[in-house]
Amino acid sequence: MTATQQSDAGKRTLDTEEVERFSRMATEWWDPRGKFRPLHQIGPPRLSFIRDSAVERFGRDPKALRPLTGLTAVDIGCGGGLVAEPLARMGATVTAIDPSEKNIAIAKSHAEGQGIAIDYRAVRVEDLVAEGRTFDIVACLEVVEHVPDPAKFIGECVSLVAPGGLGVFSTLNRTFKAWALAIVGAEYVLGWLPRGTHQWDRFITPDELACYVKAAGLDDVRFEGITYNPLQDSWSRNPDTDVNYLMSARKPKPS
Repeated sequence: MTATQQSDAGKRTLDTEEVERFSRMATEWWDPRGKFRPLHQIGPPRLSFIRDSAVERFGRDPKALRPLTGLTAVDIGCGGGLVAEPLARMGATVTAIDPSEKNIAIAKSHAEGQGIAIDYRAVRVEDLVAEGRTFDIVACLEVVEHVPDPAKFIGECVSLVAPGGLGVFSTLNRTFKAWALAIVGAEYVLGWLPRGTHQWDRFITPDELACYVKAAGLDDVRFEGITYNPLQDSWSRNPDTDVNYLMSARKPKPS
């Protein structure tokens, strides 16, 4: 591939304006009442989904405190480390990447303060693919709705899943309900997120996401939703995938 082709391919999987947007908010990653409050709130259901999926896929003890011990994991688009740190606490050997050097600096500093060892790197998913890296668990949460070409980006992510490994994605469904709640409600009415955080035309339906991961080589695709309870001000896993949803899939081992 020529340098020009590499550059063109990069534009398909990275929106520099999105990177700059999140870089400007980097100092707020660990403030549970700040601009990343929604990510703190949906953290427990997202992490329990990853944990439960991994426990089942790898035959681990569901009651274990560190059920991911001995497994490798990568958090793609890790931001400030809200997912990478809990994965490490569950026992995984974690690599976490983000194209924003500011995000990585914040993530490194926080992990070091907690005494948690995580290999944080300011690189892109293509860089790990080029190194020939693979992982037992590949997590890419709330990222695919921010890239220009989700099919290509997801293909790169799937390249990092080791045979027999697990891919986990979470994103927003492209429905009227998602537009009303995730954009109008969250950004303009409630002010949970800065205006312009999401673009509705980049939201991805579960069927589209399933097609992308299957085309890249994953199977046994499973979905769950994450829904908000306004009375309890909390989020939980739910069969409803109309707005926020999670997906897990497996890479088959060679026969």
